[in-house]
Amino acid sequence: MKNIYKSIIVGFSFVALLSSCETELDLSNPTALSLEELLQTNDGFLALSNGVLDAYQKIPANEFLLTELRSDNVRANSENGNFPAINSYNVDPNNGDVATYYSNNMHVIKHANTIIDNRFLAPKNQQYTVGEAYFMRALSHFNLVRAYQNIPFIDKVLDVTQKEALDYPQLPEAEVYAKIIEDFKTSIAYLNDAAINRYRPSKGAAICLAAKAYLSQPNPNYVEAELLLASVVENNGAYNYDLLSTDRAAGLSDRDYFATLSIDYGHVFGNQFTGSFSESDLASDPVLDGDWSNNSGLEINDEVIFSIAYDLVSSDNYVTSDSGLNDQVETDSESHSFAMTLQGPSNGVNIATLDFLKVMTPELQPVRFPASVMALDYNAFLSNNTIDVFNAKFPNDGEIGDTDWIVLRYADVLLLYSEAILSGGDSTTDTRAIEAFNKVRRRAGLEEVVVLTKQGLLDERRVEFVYENQRLYDLVRFGEADNVLSKFSTDNSLNYSSGKKYLPFPQRERDNLPNFYNQNDGY
Repeated sequence: MKNIYKSIIVGFSFVALLSSCETELDLSNPTALSLEELLQTNDGFLALSNGVLDAYQKIPANEFLLTELRSDNVRANSENGNFPAINSYNVDPNNGDVATYYSNNMHVIKHANTIIDNRFLAPKNQQYTVGEAYFMRALSHFNLVRAYQNIPFIDKVLDVTQKEALDYPQLPEAEVYAKIIEDFKTSIAYLNDAAINRYRPSKGAAICLAAKAYLSQPNPNYVEAELLLASVVENNGAYNYDLLSTDRAAGLSDRDYFATLSIDYGHVFGNQFTGSFSESDLASDPVLDGDWSNNSGLEINDEVIFSIAYDLVSSDNYVTSDSGLNDQVETDSESHSFAMTLQGPSNGVNIATLDFLKVMTPELQPVRFPASVMALDYNAFLSNNTIDVFNAKFPNDGEIGDTDWIVLRYADVLLLYSEAILSGGDSTTDTRAIEAFNKVRRRAGLEEVVVLTKQGLLDERRVEFVYENQRLYDLVRFGEADNVLSKFSTDNSLNYSSGKKYLPFPQRERDNLPNFYNQNDGY
């Protein structure tokens, strides 16, 4: 059980930014505290910071639908209404997932701004919570700018009754990135002496995400990104960051070595393997013969830099397809679990595309294949485009699970470091970039390279981070989204166009402030 996030009842308005659909909390609740009272308690800022992290729990499930499902990695079950529309680039401004993802991130930003607005009241022993607030404000804006492009940057708690939102127009994405980077850098100063907790923002996580923002902005700043990432990669021991991997012992067979590495790789996501090594030939079958299940005891490890914790909810009162409106309440844990875990195929998501299965095979990926995808009948997939080959990275035993969501892990940092050194070029022989790249390759049981290419790096990121909501943004950052997704769309009779690498700006937000926000191209 991971009880870092507690329910917090605070007696002030939690009206969603730019939205009129949420109401104030019940102020008659006898356990409620006013903001002023909360800030005067010994752990008031810690409670507020936990509330920011709790709010972020709502984000991953929507994020998967709007990122991975719009890439060439994942397809939707055509029998489910909303998912095929997202998958085929047919979302519109009224799409509920599009609006929910926007408002959930804005909700996190509002909670973070509550702390930042009152930061001068934070006691010395809770100054780190101010850093956490800057970090989470930056992270949610980072989510939004990559998804919607030109967004407002909200740097205070807005009074919607005074229409203060009118002071926050959409900004060009370059300006948004500059503010995001500034927030991450501010958080570094506040978090400098904070204890490392992989369920909370940290100095190391802020450094690495600031670098990722430098790489993601319209005109990437490779020099600044490289400096930031080098400070972590070259001192990873001080941060307790490393890949989970096992050195090959003398005389160990390929089968046993790859199987051991697969188990190590699965442990990154808190997964435990039960079964045995396959006795069949390596070239025709996955190495492992058994099942993966979630083990919350494995989810805190040296590769995880920042993750969002979910508690196991023991209850008979969970949401099912035949739930009544008044007798079932969907928890954050369930929402994340149902979309992201082995329950996914019954929900119409998590199913790998045939395009992805051409590169994620037991022969090409003997380590990552069994720990990333579950194939009900792998050998038939080339001739049967309805075969279920789906996500195995986040398994658990039921709909309401405690599988954590990893926001940042060390493999990403290593490959971002290589990307920064590559500096947008087609190839490099820089030994620092190659060694960082090869560390990830070695853990995957693959041959090392002597020349790092842009395409090789993009390909490596695809198989390393499948189902982790990275592929779409990698394609955009590398300048390959239009090339790759246009071909993928044509081959699969989808409707991608250049403007649709971004989501439509939610119609609900535009209706709240008529004639104030411009819609994205293509919608």
